[in-house]
Amino acid sequence: MPVGEGDKDLPHIVIVGGGAGGLELATRLGKKLGKSGRWKKKKANISLIERSRTHIWKPLLHEIAAGSMDVSQHELEYQAQGYWHGFKFRYGEMTGVDREKKLVYLAATYDEEGREITPVRSFRYDILVIAIGSVGNAFGTPGVEKYAIMLDTPVQAERFNRRLINACVRAYAQEGPVLPGQLDVAIIGAGATGTELAAELHRTARGVVAFGLDKIDPENDIKITLIEAAPRILPALPDRISQGVSETLKGLKVDIQTNSRVTEVTDKGVHLANGNFIPSELVVWAAGVKGPAVLGNLGLEVSKSNQLVVSPTLQTSDPSIFAMGDCAYLVPEGETQPIPPRAQAAHQEASHLYTEIQRKLKGEPLRPFKYRDFGSLVSLGHYSTVGSLMGFVVGRSFIIEGLFAKLMYRSLYKMHEVALHGPWKVFLDTLSRTLTRRTEPVVKLH
Repeated sequence: MPVGEGDKDLPHIVIVGGGAGGLELATRLGKKLGKSGRWKKKKANISLIERSRTHIWKPLLHEIAAGSMDVSQHELEYQAQGYWHGFKFRYGEMTGVDREKKLVYLAATYDEEGREITPVRSFRYDILVIAIGSVGNAFGTPGVEKYAIMLDTPVQAERFNRRLINACVRAYAQEGPVLPGQLDVAIIGAGATGTELAAELHRTARGVVAFGLDKIDPENDIKITLIEAAPRILPALPDRISQGVSETLKGLKVDIQTNSRVTEVTDKGVHLANGNFIPSELVVWAAGVKGPAVLGNLGLEVSKSNQLVVSPTLQTSDPSIFAMGDCAYLVPEGETQPIPPRAQAAHQEASHLYTEIQRKLKGEPLRPFKYRDFGSLVSLGHYSTVGSLMGFVVGRSFIIEGLFAKLMYRSLYKMHEVALHGPWKVFLDTLSRTLTRRTEPVVKLH
């Protein structure tokens, strides 16, 4: 049975997925339409459906995996955010949609002991926005699902970090020396996530060892291998950036294997198409993304990568259902490639839908979404930050690096935080994190 959504005389906007775009959209619509006050009348019911209880900005997952970020200082409680900003948080995972009855169905949720928290339930919608992101795409490679760790969620990132620390403690406590390959890490996929993780791991693995695990020689016992099927790392970025990042990683003794397609992952390591074998204790798969499986069961058009195909208005083949972020597939007019799965795209789409959903409620025609590529930035921890920014004034891109690039990289996260909390809270939280960080270990040790 459908669960009540509040005032049934008001339209119900349901957003599925609390990632960067989904949460920003729910927050802005909640503040604009979902609140009532002395001088303001509530105009809509806003609900956010999410299978997790807390939000972490996805570009930070590599820092969680490496153990260089305190999750508790950056995670946001959906329940509290909804209370503060005029939307209802609905805990659960979408399992399907009844488009005729306009219902979205949620699976039951359970605690660690197997007890039911929320039952199977459904919610009525007038407008549905699907923003459930993406998942790692193994491309059918044998052994990936069983032996590799993907970095789609904070849970997966924390799992990798625990395995890394446990491997170091195990090597320290065992009799005899550290065995060859016992602490080796293979990262498959040299896009932004893979390259950033490689640099961050170089520092944090040494930080873990520095806290008393003196039996381990990080220079000889810990090896990080970055594997890429393309001719160079960061294939989506300009060649100059790729070369600069390669030189930095090689200086950190990261082994870079390009033109290397993975054919199988085992419990011992990674097999390559060229016949080579890379022994590894830990394997991370960061070689591509696809839409979550549920998207293929909604009766809506999907792409080859199982993303929802949308029109320029971000509507799916059902005009009452929108899609945005990584789960949406849109090739802009005049382009040959779809909008890339980046945080900046999700942020722009959230801003667009914030205004267009209000137009739809008024019965006004919807305007097309226009994506602006502001470039890409890659952070190699405290070693380096490089990137390319689109110069809209001069009509071409230009390369940035060093302190300016680092500040630009940090500003992307600050923009996300400001969209959720406002400038004053972000300023105070940033100040608190800066002061607290000086008194804490630079890596997570548990």
